[in-house]
Amino acid sequence: MFDQAAQEFTTLRDLLRFAVSRFNEAGLFFGHGSDNAHDEAAYLILHTLNLPLDTLEPYLDAKLLAEEKQDLLDLIARRVNERIPVAYLTNQAWQGDFDFYVDERVIVPRSFVHELLGEPLAPWIEHPELVHRALDLCTGSGCLAIQMAHHYPDAQIDAVDLSLDALEVAAINVEDYGLENRINLIHTDLFEGLEETYDLIVSNPPYVDAESVDTLPEEYLHEPELALGSGDDGLDATREILLQAAKHLNPKGVLLVEIGHNRDVLEAAYPELPFTWLETSGGDGFVFLLTREQLLGEES
Repeated sequence: MFDQAAQEFTTLRDLLRFAVSRFNEAGLFFGHGSDNAHDEAAYLILHTLNLPLDTLEPYLDAKLLAEEKQDLLDLIARRVNERIPVAYLTNQAWQGDFDFYVDERVIVPRSFVHELLGEPLAPWIEHPELVHRALDLCTGSGCLAIQMAHHYPDAQIDAVDLSLDALEVAAINVEDYGLENRINLIHTDLFEGLEETYDLIVSNPPYVDAESVDTLPEEYLHEPELALGSGDDGLDATREILLQAAKHLNPKGVLLVEIGHNRDVLEAAYPELPFTWLETSGGDGFVFLLTREQLLGEES
């Protein structure tokens, strides 16, 4: 079928239709930047042809060079046959207005935390200038650290990860955004060895429980296992964060953590903590906020 496509297809429209058909036929999972076959196919084609990602219509009937056509068919085949997330095929992932280099050394950025930086935290951080030091635990590609630098222009940011491979990717992104002087990449396990205190700590730690890890779609198996699973109930990393965070927060400091679908389990495990659950595009059950004082039991 792919050989026949290479011989008969001529236009971008041909390739788009073919990609959507093959993606739907293969029953691909879409959870790394798009949620349907058409949008993913359009993005893959526009990116590969170096066309504007928000402008498809004017190019649909443009004829493709043989080399362009073959490059696209090769990528479509890899997406179908190997179930590789499209972000790894293009080495690009978007989060809000920011785009990042990614490869299989890091998970594809999809944290809700980025939606909450800046104005949504105003009830707890009245002015961005009040954040002098910030920490991104489990930084992965560095995407949240970079967006923190944007929202809190006076902040020096430490970005921590246990994976040296992930930190190599983060370094690419930090350099791409010219933030080498503001973001300090640190190889360690959560808070281990950290001596600073912070006005804001954010984390998108591993949080997939063991049962869910065993049933993840094939696309997720291309991502680092270290960045997905976190014990039987998915809360091993979160427990350590809750145990250590208070001593690393300044007075009135804020902790922001994403935990996936584990809200009920977390609240049952910590009935004494007054979690604030923040509204995101996915709902209000994915990201919690606690202040230093709440973690110490000094404020409810």
